Amino acid sequence: MQNIIIASTSTVHGSGYLEYIIQDLKAFFKNADTILFIPYARPGGISHEDYTRLANKAFAKINIKVKGIHEFNNPAQAIKNAQGIFVGGGNTFVLTNQLYKHNLIDILKQTVKNGTPYLGTSAGSNICGLTIKTTNDMPIVLPPSFNALGLVPFNINPHYLDPLANSKHMGETRETRIKEFHHFNTPPVIGLREGSWLHVTQNSIILKGPLTARVFEYNKVPYEVETETQLNQLK
Repeated sequence: MQNIIIASTSTVHGSGYLEYIIQDLKAFFKNADTILFIPYARPGGISHEDYTRLANKAFAKINIKVKGIHEFNNPAQAIKNAQGIFVGGGNTFVLTNQLYKHNLIDILKQTVKNGTPYLGTSAGSNICGLTIKTTNDMPIVLPPSFNALGLVPFNINPHYLDPLANSKHMGETRETRIKEFHHFNTPPVIGLREGSWLHVTQNSIILKGPLTARVFEYNKVPYEVETETQLNQLK
């Protein structure tokens, strides 16, 4: 039975890396001594090695070791054998491109569907949706496809931001961009604010964390959902 955390971010303002969710991760990865980290998104161009060290430092607080996928000669086998998987944030296009380059999309999807616990943050959450078309990232590389893992029947917009009432910024808001998406696409989109996450099991998708989420459905007015809301009806 699949067991997934789709988190808006790895770091909320004023706290350390994964600090806001670390106790939940202790329970989530309770059967894992070591988890596999996929650092392909490389935030700010950080190396795979440095990114893995950052993840290791956070998980050491709950006595879990982290091993980067780049340390294995056979990354597909590493995914199959993993006790748990963490895909970190960064650039979603870079992440997706690397997963396709190493032929890991299908094996990652199947492994998670078979029950290996999966944590995604930011870019690692974007790829849980049907496509990566609602990411906030610049397309600095071109993946073979925008199709993602499809672990949930909608798209994700991590780091969702509400427009500031007194802002003089004239650029598009997140809501405007998601409405543009719905001019050409029909899947729902969940706007996840920082500090919120979705917990996905076989027949359940529940909003967690202290904040509401914004839901965008095709040809409907966007609406807010409270924490602990069940969202598996969205299609």
